[in-house]
Amino acid sequence: MVLDECFRRQKCAMISRYARSDDIRGLTQLFTTLVPFTLLWWSAIRCASVSPGLALVPLPLIILFIVRAFGLMHECGHGSLFHSRRLNSTVGFVLGVLSGMPQYVWSQHHAYHHRHNGNWDSYRGPYTTLSVDEYAALTRTQQRLYRGKCSVAAAPLAGFVYLIFNPRFTWLRGSIGLLIHTLRQKLAHPEVSLRAHAASYQTRYWKSAREYRHMVWNNLALLSVWALMCWTCGAAVFFSIYLLSVSIAGGVGIVLFTVQHNFEHAYASDSEHWDRDTGAIEGTSFLVLPRWLNWFTVNIGYHHIHHLSANIPNYRLAECHHEYQHLFARVTRVELIEVLGALKCILWDKRAQRIISVAEYTVMHGFDPPASTLKV
Repeated sequence: MVLDECFRRQKCAMISRYARSDDIRGLTQLFTTLVPFTLLWWSAIRCASVSPGLALVPLPLIILFIVRAFGLMHECGHGSLFHSRRLNSTVGFVLGVLSGMPQYVWSQHHAYHHRHNGNWDSYRGPYTTLSVDEYAALTRTQQRLYRGKCSVAAAPLAGFVYLIFNPRFTWLRGSIGLLIHTLRQKLAHPEVSLRAHAASYQTRYWKSAREYRHMVWNNLALLSVWALMCWTCGAAVFFSIYLLSVSIAGGVGIVLFTVQHNFEHAYASDSEHWDRDTGAIEGTSFLVLPRWLNWFTVNIGYHHIHHLSANIPNYRLAECHHEYQHLFARVTRVELIEVLGALKCILWDKRAQRIISVAEYTVMHGFDPPASTLKV
């Protein structure tokens, strides 16, 4: 259902009231993230010097602070954590190194998600959600693999690929392709400059020279940090803590993002019928979390407001929700205990324009759901 003009007027008033960034509050959030994170890493290294198993004691908190750092990086990408554009850019780069993600490149891809939220012809989420027809066309083995890929058990592996492997792999592969292209073109056309040859290189790994520069500097900075940490505490200790913490944190982030858009009967339109505000209200959940977890996730649970306006900073989302909650009666609330159930909603019913679970799909097609759909 398309939202009416009254809603849109109130939305504009809400944005005008709350889309105000505060550099002091942003810097406070940065300080309360980086200082504890540094101390936790120091304690993990000290614990490892006593016993390798003791290094696991601070690991849960390290994971939570990585999630928080990624959330703040996400805010910088929207330009909402700070009023200052330079602060958003600088801090975003630092947090991108900490979380393993080239922040500027990531923010461009994420902006695409915001421009098409609820339009499942254009954007299918981190798991590339299949339509009912696409799923039906798979073999039984392929269907099991798809369900397994979307399960919570596979989330740490997805986090490893997302935050550790893929940003390094795409940079290296793209850079090698760029080098080969430039050298071949120079040999074929020596009168043309190397810069011009490099500029003619086309790749799916970046869309502009600026994106590539950010990939280069992010990876060089991160590899330098890796080298320094290996020199400080040894490669075995560092990578044991790093790979575990970043992979699990990445998995947590992917799960959070997924259940904010994949839940039972979430709005999932095609391009012809898509409405942006309806996507924010009916295609985005309100993830109800305890206060301490809202702190670590920088209030990303208030995702419906975030999609109505990404300019509202995280530290104003809760207040905004409480003042304008009459606008959000049609927003689906997902409790923490319901997250695993929401993760089973991994199919797009294009005819009904909504997200459904595999169990609902099997009932629709008149056969018993496989045992693997009964658990995540």
